[in-house]
Amino acid sequence: MTAESRDLIVLGSGPGGYVAAIRASQLGRKVTLIEKTELGGVCLNWGCIPSKSLLRAAQLFHDIKRGAEFGFEVGSVKLDFPTVVQRSRDVAAKMEGGVNFLMKKNKVEVVKGAGYIERGNKITVTDASGKKTTYSYKDIIIATGARARELPNLEVDGKVVHTARTILNHRVLPQKLLVIGSGAIGMEFAYFFNSFGTKVTVVEMLPQILPVEDTEVATALERIMTKNGMTIKTNAKLENVKVAGKTISASIITAQGEEKWSGDTCLVAIGVNPNTDGLGLENAGIQLTDKGFIKVDPFLKTSSPNHYSIGDVTGPPMLAHKASHEGLIAAEAACGKYAHPMRYDNIAGCTYCQPQVASIGLTEQALKAKGIKYKVGKVPFAAIGKAVAIGEPEGFIKVLIDDQLGEVLGVHILHSEATELITEAAIIRSHEGIAASVLDTIHPHPTLSESMMEAMALAMGRPINC
Repeated sequence: MTAESRDLIVLGSGPGGYVAAIRASQLGRKVTLIEKTELGGVCLNWGCIPSKSLLRAAQLFHDIKRGAEFGFEVGSVKLDFPTVVQRSRDVAAKMEGGVNFLMKKNKVEVVKGAGYIERGNKITVTDASGKKTTYSYKDIIIATGARARELPNLEVDGKVVHTARTILNHRVLPQKLLVIGSGAIGMEFAYFFNSFGTKVTVVEMLPQILPVEDTEVATALERIMTKNGMTIKTNAKLENVKVAGKTISASIITAQGEEKWSGDTCLVAIGVNPNTDGLGLENAGIQLTDKGFIKVDPFLKTSSPNHYSIGDVTGPPMLAHKASHEGLIAAEAACGKYAHPMRYDNIAGCTYCQPQVASIGLTEQALKAKGIKYKVGKVPFAAIGKAVAIGEPEGFIKVLIDDQLGEVLGVHILHSEATELITEAAIIRSHEGIAASVLDTIHPHPTLSESMMEAMALAMGRPINC
């Protein structure tokens, strides 16, 4: 079969792939984007975007019920759950249309189908009808993402047992939900369903929820969620998980003993597996890690010349903004432009339950393990005027700075707007700023961002409002 000639191919159109395609086109390359399903990938269609639509609905439902606190007389609020879900699907569809527009605007050719890499810088694409077309290429950026990991002997049916993808289209509000795994995805869905009255039980095998977060933040969030009616079991494991018709049952094993659980819905949120199977990576000599992710260097180059890879398929952290930034670097490297190396120690993590959790840099437990001397500035949002005024005083910000120079080692936030506040810390760290530089920057009043300044001041021994 004669191969059609192409310049630069991007395989996968998620938040890494489509960004890489746009940047490479801006730099003068003729770009072909290959995608087997919807443009925008999992994040836009079945992850970040639709889930935030759902979480906004939960927050609005909560806020309406708080009306009396702000002087409004509010009657009973009726939930139309299918409409809540449909709105999230409509939002995703609208955003996919936006990516389609960006591809046309930036003159990126879109080819629909599944790609398989052949020897000699070639890729065969099989479309929905089974037709195969082979393309040759000068460079390729692999951005095939990852898929939800499933438990053995527990079939995901999209009715009783779900992954984060299938539950996004589940249009019946569960009565009792078991969430297996308490990472960001698990806690976001646990909060969402709990907000609407579902009896939620979260099971986590590790000692804390949100295992990658600062322990103090995770503990505080667990306390809040428990107060709001959620059941959380840490240091726990599941046994005898069984599905019978429309019911699922399990035994939850903790240090306190065995507890029987049964309900109508289960969400498996235990991580992801890379989409490397069936890509033909071996034909290009592309090496994988022990866990099956594509090995890359700081410029996203694989072990094979002219082959780059970005996003979830290259390993953690599994974050859309990490993938997008990798896409920029890979595109610039492939185009022969200077690209700064990827910095993995300065990627913010965000969890969008309420209150939200956002963090960057090292946790307090990590600093202790490394033997690094540090100072702490912890400020409750109850001390921040804007937080009190808007009725969101719950939570705190904690900054960790170097004991000598005041280098910002880590920032951890628990608040309703934590994910919007964390970017200031990312900029501070990317510019090698110190706590004093934050303190010397005039923050507008009243704002939630003052919390960052106040926390830095406290860490430096110069507190004013706390």
